[in-house]
Amino acid sequence: MTRSGDDGETPTLEQARQQVEHYGLAVDPQAVLVAVRLISAGARVGRAAEAHFARFGLSTGRYRLLAVLEAHGGEKSPSSLAADLDVSRATITGLLDSLEREGLIARRPSTEDGRGTVAILTARGAQRLRDMAPEHFGRLESMVGGLSTRERTVFLDLLARVVQGSAALTAD
Repeated sequence: MTRSGDDGETPTLEQARQQVEHYGLAVDPQAVLVAVRLISAGARVGRAAEAHFARFGLSTGRYRLLAVLEAHGGEKSPSSLAADLDVSRATITGLLDSLEREGLIARRPSTEDGRGTVAILTARGAQRLRDMAPEHFGRLESMVGGLSTRERTVFLDLLARVVQGSAALTAD
């Protein structure tokens, strides 16, 4: 259900309609097209984000972890970070290991749970976020600069509903 175009593989409504008819399905071809294009756009934005964060020596995941730590006073348990970022504990461990090697975070025993640890944003990590903030936030603004304030408001509402509906992809 794709055709090549200047922007890569872009399915059309007619192609979606043909696919639905080919399989004899009673689904809305436009809904399929929106979902397919959204998945494609997500992948494209994800690749662009990785290239963007690489400019600062980070990955998207490493940046998000630093940003969550900063937003929560610079300290958080690995399990809380995993929940906040919606990733596995193993993923958090890998992110923390690499950030710790660079001196962007440190770990210390938890004062609440002697068996656990907390991740702490170091001065170096906080400085990295400050240094990248002007370019980072400027590029984010530019990314959606073609949308009016009203369109961004509508987009945020629509995006929230689509994210909620994304559970349909993993439901049993």
